[in-house]
Amino acid sequence: MHSDLVISGARTPEGDLVDIAIRGATISAVSAAGTAGPAEQRLDAAGWLVAPSFVEGHIHLDKTLLGLPFIPHIPGDTVAARIAAEKQLRRTVPMSIEERGARLIEQIAAFGTGSLRSHVDIDTEIGLAGLHQLLKLKARFAHLVDIQIVAFPQSGIMADPGTADLLDAALAEGADLVGGLDPAGIDRDVTGHLDTVFSLAVKHGAGIDIHLHDGGTLGAFELRQIAERTLANGFQGKVAVSHAFALGDIDDFEFGRTSELLARADVAIMTNGPGPVPMPPVMRLAAAGVTVFAGSDNIRDAWAPYGNGDLLQRAMLIGYRQGFLADEDVAHAFAMVTAIPAGVLGLDGYGIAPGKQADLVLLPMASVPEAVATVPTRRTVIKRGRIVGGAGNF
Repeated sequence: MHSDLVISGARTPEGDLVDIAIRGATISAVSAAGTAGPAEQRLDAAGWLVAPSFVEGHIHLDKTLLGLPFIPHIPGDTVAARIAAEKQLRRTVPMSIEERGARLIEQIAAFGTGSLRSHVDIDTEIGLAGLHQLLKLKARFAHLVDIQIVAFPQSGIMADPGTADLLDAALAEGADLVGGLDPAGIDRDVTGHLDTVFSLAVKHGAGIDIHLHDGGTLGAFELRQIAERTLANGFQGKVAVSHAFALGDIDDFEFGRTSELLARADVAIMTNGPGPVPMPPVMRLAAAGVTVFAGSDNIRDAWAPYGNGDLLQRAMLIGYRQGFLADEDVAHAFAMVTAIPAGVLGLDGYGIAPGKQADLVLLPMASVPEAVATVPTRRTVIKRGRIVGGAGNF
């Protein structure tokens, strides 16, 4: 069969040398190296590692300051203080969300990210303006990335009256998921906050992604409340909790009963790894049946001056902090930025097999553990069967 593109001599994560034939946006065949038929275009992988494109589980396209001169970090020791500092800065930034978000999308796509979940601030000051600009970015960059949007109440829901109605409107106008934020720490009303989030999700048939910074036994209690509502509403597999610092800050009894309930409710946990805060124990949670995936979170914004959106580097940082040394553990860090978030985001056609979407990244390494440990900068990126980075141009 004549193909549009053949990637010849690529090494799969399992170590096999293969040819990958692509027709249109889809992988049409995967065969032993040197056996693919004719093609309009051939790319000699020369033994490079091939993997499905990276999946960004948590990013804030509306917050980045990329494209502006470097802005010094504004101090603030609490979540509430950071929210206030960011809102003040937001009022003075000269570039639009669309301009700054576009720069970030181009940057992460060049690293090999093909799909992402972005939160966008919804509050009574900015209204739906940020959502509307992210919807423009979603359409504008559909050739590079697939974007899911979370309507995120950064200033709280109960603490910012009117936000619940705005979240409702955001879901009606194109947001894919409803977000939440520290039901106790910010809103001081766990029941009211979670009832609002889940009722909106039920109304719109939307998924849920909640930021939870609250630590210790309070945070664990909130996690169990989220899991119980997930089960009660039949939302298993549709709920994620980002950060969940409490899971790294509780005793064995609290951890056991919380992780058991999270696993039963199929509530996923997102961690971005590095930082001066407790981190959910990835392998301990995985052993308990809890899905843990990764994301970049803040990239050069009012929350942190760090980050570049390279998910391979993020996998390395998570593995480094968690003490992943054995090959299988390092490979799990790689899965946290590929297959695991693809499952959480519900991506159809993800993987390397006939019929799967041709979203791939090629890395000049012989194995997944070597790629994570080395974080090579040279990469070739393919989106929907087109070379969009590395061996070609955007």
